[in-house]
Amino acid sequence: MNEALHQESLRLARSWSRHDAGTLQDYLVADVQDPRINVQSVLSRHVLLRAAGEPHYADLASAELRFAAAMNWVLATAKDQRGREALDSIRHALDRGADNADGVSLPFCLRRLHAMLPGSAAGLPIPDYLAMALDGTTFGTDGPRLPIEALDTFARLWRTLLASAAPTGLSVLEPACGSANDYRHLESYGLARLFDYRGIDLCETNISNARALFPAARFEVGNVFELDLPDDAVDYSFAHDLFEHLSPAGLTAAATEICRVTRHRLCLHFFNMDEIPETLVRPVDDYHWNTLSLGQIESLFASLGFAGDAMHIGTFLHRGLHCECPHNPRAYTLTLDACPSALPHAS
Repeated sequence: MNEALHQESLRLARSWSRHDAGTLQDYLVADVQDPRINVQSVLSRHVLLRAAGEPHYADLASAELRFAAAMNWVLATAKDQRGREALDSIRHALDRGADNADGVSLPFCLRRLHAMLPGSAAGLPIPDYLAMALDGTTFGTDGPRLPIEALDTFARLWRTLLASAAPTGLSVLEPACGSANDYRHLESYGLARLFDYRGIDLCETNISNARALFPAARFEVGNVFELDLPDDAVDYSFAHDLFEHLSPAGLTAAATEICRVTRHRLCLHFFNMDEIPETLVRPVDDYHWNTLSLGQIESLFASLGFAGDAMHIGTFLHRGLHCECPHNPRAYTLTLDACPSALPHAS
């Protein structure tokens, strides 16, 4: 590793180490970042479910995306309306078939979902989680909180469906895994036992947290600029909200390493990407908060032997589910497959 990347690593580690263990354990796992309802976390799980050959994947996956969109709408509306009375009014309006509740417009996808619930998918009963959320959301000093019973709806369903599934023998790498931010839901959904998972993070406190939560899982302190793995060591890699925080040189180094060690597929999630000609580089304290160019990122990964689909999350929800993405208009997910003959490290 060259000196510039070494210094960037030290700065990144410093930016995380200033937080205590409790803060890091709760970071990026609540509110709109809760992996149970964050659409990009849902998509990571769906990539693994598809890899596992789950025959009922498509039916339950579509239902889960509708669930995530609905929970995000309820959460956003609860924040905006700030009160129990507003959610009660929405519940009453849905029951009456109205398209608004005291001036709050009720989107078509929500009204259609209300008519579909309770329902079923993959032979499993889906409870009326929308009613649970509207009736059970509480309001505290830190804002609204969706009820656990509603949030865990699809954890229960996937765990039931996967109870008899056999391990796949496939390996999965998650760079920048945090304090088992997404892994905790791979575990609770019944997915973790199907894969040989390895989580890597630069922050020792994050890894300590992850190991304390899941002592049987593999979590290691590591640097995405220089992964301690041989070429083609893992079948799948996924990463959340990593690349925007790196310098241009750091981003290239991280992408190169992830592609080097991954044999088949990448599922990469971005929180600040746009269809602009060039990346907007913005250093902030010890790290970066860049707006990444979709075209440049696709070209970079293509040069490293990976190509596939780019998905703007808002457009995906609007076209596929007739729903809106209320909190992040710059969220993109890239699902990229290896083209072996193009890989720089291919023989």
